[in-house]
Amino acid sequence: MNVDSAQDLEKNVNRITELIKNKKGEDIIVLDLRNVSNITDFFIITTGTSTVHVKAIADEITEKLKNEDSVKPWHIEGYAALKWILLDYVDIVVHVFDKETRLCYSLEKLWKDAGLKEIETNY
Repeated sequence: MNVDSAQDLEKNVNRITELIKNKKGEDIIVLDLRNVSNITDFFIITTGTSTVHVKAIADEITEKLKNEDSVKPWHIEGYAALKWILLDYVDIVVHVFDKETRLCYSLEKLWKDAGLKEIETNY
């Protein structure tokens, strides 16, 4: 995404979390990595209930950002297995997990020094 300001970055984080909520992604969190790493500014993590759901969430993000915001990911991984799809937008990296894989890798614990924000859902 390579955004121009912190305000634009926050806007893009909010946009992605709304797209996840459109597909009813579960346990959505945002990790602010700006003070702990230089690999990216934010991780957005969510869980799908099945491989179909994981794919639907990832598709929603990539298609809406591309078609409505003219933003394409720099790199995508994980569509072959649909256990963990990674969407790399440079400043923001989105991780869409199935439940077992998310528990196994536990990125929240790995990056425990990052600021963590839970995104509220009403479904």
